[in-house]
Amino acid sequence: MSIVTTSETSHEIRGMNLIAAHSHITGLGLDADNVEPLPQGQGMVGQLRARKAAGIILRMIKENKIAGRAALIAGPPSTGKTAIAMGMSQSLGSDVPFTSISGSELYSLDISKTEALTQAFRRSIGVRIKEETEIVEGEVVEIQIDRSISGGTKQGKLTIKTTDMETVYELGAKMIEGLSKEKVVAGDVISIDKASGRVIKLGRSYSRSRDYDAMGADTKFVQCPEGELQKRKEVVHTVSLHEIDVINSRSQGFLALFSGDVGEIRSEVRTQINTKIGEWREEGKAEIVPGVLFIDEVHMLDIECFSFINRALEDELAPIVIMATNRGISKTRGTNYKSAHGLPVDLLDRIIIISTESYNSEEIKAILTIRAQEEEVELHADALAILTKIGEEASLRYAANLVATANLIASKRRSNVVEVEDVKRSYSLFLDVKRSVQYLGDENDELIASGMIKQDDAMEVN
Repeated sequence: MSIVTTSETSHEIRGMNLIAAHSHITGLGLDADNVEPLPQGQGMVGQLRARKAAGIILRMIKENKIAGRAALIAGPPSTGKTAIAMGMSQSLGSDVPFTSISGSELYSLDISKTEALTQAFRRSIGVRIKEETEIVEGEVVEIQIDRSISGGTKQGKLTIKTTDMETVYELGAKMIEGLSKEKVVAGDVISIDKASGRVIKLGRSYSRSRDYDAMGADTKFVQCPEGELQKRKEVVHTVSLHEIDVINSRSQGFLALFSGDVGEIRSEVRTQINTKIGEWREEGKAEIVPGVLFIDEVHMLDIECFSFINRALEDELAPIVIMATNRGISKTRGTNYKSAHGLPVDLLDRIIIISTESYNSEEIKAILTIRAQEEEVELHADALAILTKIGEEASLRYAANLVATANLIASKRRSNVVEVEDVKRSYSLFLDVKRSVQYLGDENDELIASGMIKQDDAMEVN
């Protein structure tokens, strides 16, 4: 029996993670040296031209050479538009802000549409703030922790040294907790931030390399620090403009970020913050990091939102705006005018468009194989072939959904492999769009349709 093994990359903590539509995407699948797309890589399959275009934009973002620009990813449904955006997000890393919103969600918020867009824009702009702080860095000689008989507050002493000096520090409960959390023992080289009390274990001192009980596969050995124990060190924090807005506009300050109820933020607050950020930039204390704002289903926005985006892109502090749509020639919401992709002509004129194309059979097969790996499902080769055919004739998303349902049917008959009959059974239970439309046509007389409603209205009149 021929079986396609789709659980090679087993995830030990899969039971703790939810499987989402794009959880298999880890990047754009590009050759790192020349930004050339690989046929298959990092969960991405096909769409070579679109991925190369996204890769060029990605490199410009990383090099801080692009800001206040907009790109539109346009193509039929199930052609990987959102996957490309997610790949860009994964490739950017945590230091570059990436905000993802849907065009339809702006209409269900308690704040105005323009305020919601403003907050999304400012979430997508990072501020890299540099500040100097005092740290204590050295090798731990001894830790003494005294516990009171009554079980009260712990106290202790920490003996720490460099190659030139040695000092004893009194420890409070917070410092003792930090040392315990990092599992610091004698012979470790640590760094303590005096302002926050945060403890970071840098590694194990080379002088303790003969202690075999301290050796391990992940043991990192470092040199004992030289010079003074207390040093001034430059620390870099990256926060978004929106976080600074919230902290400065709410009475509870930093805790407002966790309350969730942000509400409207006055323009005066943002103006003051922009002025202060400008001063920090001139003094070399801060650096602007333009991020990415991804707007899915951008055709759901109305003419007011498009006008706002058009103006916001001209602002000095503007991120990269990437939009996605599957619309062709359609009406711009809020007007009677039709245009390409449902976007007004003046906005289309200033954006670059990346097109996606429908997948061929080989690409559909590769995507389904990846999805089966992600869901830890073993597919028989014939079952995979049928799913590929279904993906071609119905839709890729429908075929991907059948992987999970067919696996449940297979597990019911206590089989670890999804066979052809499991796929057929799942196909018969769950309709795709084409068969659902056909069903409506065949059973139209039995369903409540607009014609029947008119008849009922006529009977009431009579």
